[in-house]
Amino acid sequence: MTSSAAALQELRREFAARGWCRKPTVRILLQLLLSVGVTIAGAAVFLTVPSVLVRAAALVLAVAGSMGVGTNTHNSSHYATSRKKWVNEFLTFFGYPFFLGLSATFWWQQHVTVHHTSPNVIGVDQDADFAPWLARTGNEVAGSSGLGRFYYEHVQWLVLPLLIGFNAFSMTKTGWAYLVRALLDPRRRTRKHWFDLAAMLLHYICLLLLPMLIFGPRAVLTLYLLRTVFAGYLMFAILAPGHFPAEAACLSRAPDPSDYIRLQTFATINFRVGWVGRWLCSGLEYQIEHHLFPGIAYVFYPAVSVLMQDFCRKNALPYRSYQWDHAIYKCLATFRRPPAILETLDTTLEFAGDRNYPG
Repeated sequence: MTSSAAALQELRREFAARGWCRKPTVRILLQLLLSVGVTIAGAAVFLTVPSVLVRAAALVLAVAGSMGVGTNTHNSSHYATSRKKWVNEFLTFFGYPFFLGLSATFWWQQHVTVHHTSPNVIGVDQDADFAPWLARTGNEVAGSSGLGRFYYEHVQWLVLPLLIGFNAFSMTKTGWAYLVRALLDPRRRTRKHWFDLAAMLLHYICLLLLPMLIFGPRAVLTLYLLRTVFAGYLMFAILAPGHFPAEAACLSRAPDPSDYIRLQTFATINFRVGWVGRWLCSGLEYQIEHHLFPGIAYVFYPAVSVLMQDFCRKNALPYRSYQWDHAIYKCLATFRRPPAILETLDTTLEFAGDRNYPG
């Protein structure tokens, strides 16, 4: 693994030489403004036009714009938007707690700190834990009994589409719980937690209370709830394909740090999208590149992926890339037949032959 780690460092130097380590802040901000504008336009039409069909189309725009804000903010949370730390943090507080109602400090802890270092490590990566509602792995199914086992084996895949609709609500609830615990603990709380709280409260004031004064509670609450439900489905479509297909290895414990590159490539999968998908995903379709180089701006990922594919070939590492619809299907199929947990990366050698390089 030492040789591949050295090769990865050589890749980083190559990226720097090609200018891919610079921060195209203006371009990223313009895409963020586009997503904000689409969201506001969709919400305005929904609240002012009585036609059901027009309101349905407006809701689609509001949800898509919100997801564009979320994925764009995702890059800022990795300090990939600007060379200035405060700019990245300001954009993270704007996009997550203020615009979407999701705790930024929770995201930095749960996603940036934990998930990125231990993707699909069961018991560590909370993104892979859905108990008791869903069994993510065959080991969870085997460890259950009675009605619980019957549910996991025969029912969970049927209720999965319903549960996905609560995805965004669940993240909001978990984020609030994390933030409150941090604020109540003098040893943990920092200024960021207070900024987070202020932005979360402003979210409800600006996106719920003030619009209610103009359009009334019923219309505003209907839009808010529908946007949150359908955002849950879009979140699943964007975030799940990177780690949920059965081909993405699940481990029982974190591997040795020297296996970091193998962990990221064995547990991570890319998916291919069109131009609308590129706007919605903001680079998250390049999950392998994002996990290995989270500080690189997503606008460079298409070019980075070319060198990354060659790197994986030379180092016998998997590089799976599926069409978006096929990747989503694989995610759904995982909950029909959950894969087994692997004890170590040594038992994942068979995955090395499952390379699916784009032609």
